[in-house]
Order: sequence, then C-alpha cells, then structure tokens
Amino acid sequence: MKTINPHIGILVALTVITCWLVSLYFLLIWDFSWSNPLVYLMIVVQMHLYTGLFITAHDAMHGTISLNSKANNFIGYLCVFLYAGFFYNRLYAKHHQHHQHVHSENDPDFAPHGFWKWYFRFMLNYVTIIQLVVMAIAYNVLKIWVDEKNLLLFWVLPSLLSTFQLFYFGTYLPHKGEHDNEYHSSTLQKNHFIAFFTCYFFGYHLEHHQKPGIPWWQLYKTKL
Repeated sequence: MKTINPHIGILVALTVITCWLVSLYFLLIWDFSWSNPLVYLMIVVQMHLYTGLFITAHDAMHGTISLNSKANNFIGYLCVFLYAGFFYNRLYAKHHQHHQHVHSENDPDFAPHGFWKWYFRFMLNYVTIIQLVVMAIAYNVLKIWVDEKNLLLFWVLPSLLSTFQLFYFGTYLPHKGEHDNEYHSSTLQKNHFIAFFTCYFFGYHLEHHQKPGIPWWQLYKTKL
C-alpha cells in the first residue's frame, strides 16, 4: 500500500464534519411536509453522516487523522461531542481496552448475548449522566430557535438510529460467535458498496484489527 499523504486525513475528517453540519443546518430550517418522501430519505442520509462523525473519531483514537497529536485529538474530541455529547478520553480508553482484550471478559464490547441485551448493556457502559445532561441542555437551547419537530426528526432520531448502524454492523456482528483468528473477528465478503453504506468499511473488521493504523477511507484497500 502506498504511503498516505499526511494531510489527507484532516481533509477527509473536515469533509465529513462539514457535510454533517451543512446537512443538519438546512434540515433544521426546512419547512417540510410529512408527505414528502425526501424527508425520510434525509433521515437516512443524516444517520449515515452521524455514523461518519463517530467513525472519524474512531480514526482519531488510532492516530490516523493527523501526525500532529493535538490536531488529531481535537478532531476526535469535536466529533464525539457533536455526535452525542460523548467525552473522547473515556471512549479512547475503552476502545483501546477492546483492542487489547478483544472477545474476553475484559473487553468492554464483548458480546456473549443476543444483540438487544448486548446493545443495552453496551450503551449503559458508555453513556454517562453528564452526557445526558449536556444533550438535554443542548436540546432545550436549540428548540428556542428550531422547530421541535425538525429537532426531533433530524437531530435526535438520526443520532439514535446511527447507534444501531455503528454498533450492529461495526461492533456486534463482526465479533459475534467464535472465530478462528487471534482477533476473534469476521469480515464481510468483498463488496465495497455494501461495506461503505453499512458502516464506512468497518464490516472489513478483521482487516481493521490486523491493521488498526489504516484510516476508514483506506480500509477497503486491505481487502484482498
């Protein structure tokens, strides 16, 4: 694989953040009709952009956005905070614990149960009271200027839906069951279209664990 230009990581990250921000802005001021099918398409688009925020933060956790650690970590902090008021340092510690103790009792993402039981346990493990307070304050401030139906439909709902996209396709499914490799991970069959739209190529999960220093937008190149 060719050496990656060190500035492209920042460019990709800023592109994802900008797309999310611009899309959200126009959706929040949109005087829409419930009968317009574009409304429901845009919920899906915004969900995917929310997932992109989290995946960008994930790249920051592996130091692949920028060689400058301050710039790298700032983007990580920004993305998880915009995503849902998460605190980057907390997620950073837990994610590296996952890589060090994958598929064991010390793995915070360990999934010995079915999806729904695992999902609620997973969320309780990551979500904090402070985070919920931050999001509640943000919601009540935003609704001063934004129609509440827009806020619920394009800010709250896509964020919640993206947790299923992220944590089903990007965490639960790849580690579900037993696997005959040291990373206890599966991988999607080679299909870059499906891999991108399900979870920014994180269905290629075995490859991610084998080469965690590869950013999401280069992960498809590891698929032989």
